[in-house]
Amino acid sequence: MSTLAYETRTLRLAEPFAISGYVFETAEVLVVTLTDGEHRGRGEAAGVYYLGDDLAHMQAAIEGARDAIEAGPTREALRSILPPGGARNAVDAALWELEASRAGRPVWQLAGVPAPHPIRTTFTVSADSPEKMADRARGYREALSIKVKLTGDLALDLDRVAAIRAARPKVWLGVDGNQGFARADLDALVEGLQAHDVALLEQPLARGQEALLDGFASPIPIAGDESVLSLADVAASVGRFDVVNIKLDKCGGLTEGLLMAAEARRLGLGVMVGTMIGSSLATAPGFVLGQLADLVDLDGPTFLADDPAPTVTYRGGMLFAGPEVWGA
Repeated sequence: MSTLAYETRTLRLAEPFAISGYVFETAEVLVVTLTDGEHRGRGEAAGVYYLGDDLAHMQAAIEGARDAIEAGPTREALRSILPPGGARNAVDAALWELEASRAGRPVWQLAGVPAPHPIRTTFTVSADSPEKMADRARGYREALSIKVKLTGDLALDLDRVAAIRAARPKVWLGVDGNQGFARADLDALVEGLQAHDVALLEQPLARGQEALLDGFASPIPIAGDESVLSLADVAASVGRFDVVNIKLDKCGGLTEGLLMAAEARRLGLGVMVGTMIGSSLATAPGFVLGQLADLVDLDGPTFLADDPAPTVTYRGGMLFAGPEVWGA
């Protein structure tokens, strides 16, 4: 048995963050705490904005399952109690940390993950004018990998990529369409991206249009994000995506994320770990999963005006989340 409590927090961004169709100035998150009188577990979730999975939705889901959660379910049982989404992610993270505290072992050991080491992460440039985006890329002086947010305006987006590549000629470069493109744009988009040595194209088409990628042979690997929410979506990615972007808010937590990574590997797909905008508390479970990933996009805390301590560290283009942040 355990006691469930939660609070809401408004995380203020240092500056507006723009992607295709959205501009964010704050992030509203839910922080869940489970206690048994001696041990504690915590988890943070932002939900999934494009699915209507906001604070009210997450709170309602948790209240509806309060008795089942306080009864002390296993993490596997939680997958049947709550659907994929932010509420389950926050509770799942709390269950992992609670179990780690009780066992006197860190989460990475419980998860069967190798001892964590710093991992290379992308740093994201939000959509703006090519000149401002190039300035932002130059500002990421230590970044080894940069991800560029596009908006679906083909000519402008290629100008954005060209400006960033000129500013950072040696960095690994990926782009994120955030569902902004039409199928008719893809050939020209990929050709233009190739000219600037872009290594990844993430979610160019809208969720629900995945079949339009059947038969499209892209020389640049394509990653599914909004199209791949949970374990149930991984198998259908074969032949359409080369990489699946696992986000714990989408899939409902580290427990499901580990299952998704294993299934992606079995099917010959690459594994990427991403995040919504959130604090270090939200990032730390993704860091555990990131130990198993080919690509990591866990820069969420870098957008915040104030990331509550204790915090993850970014150094030399690498991310590290110590046990003081979460998971021990």
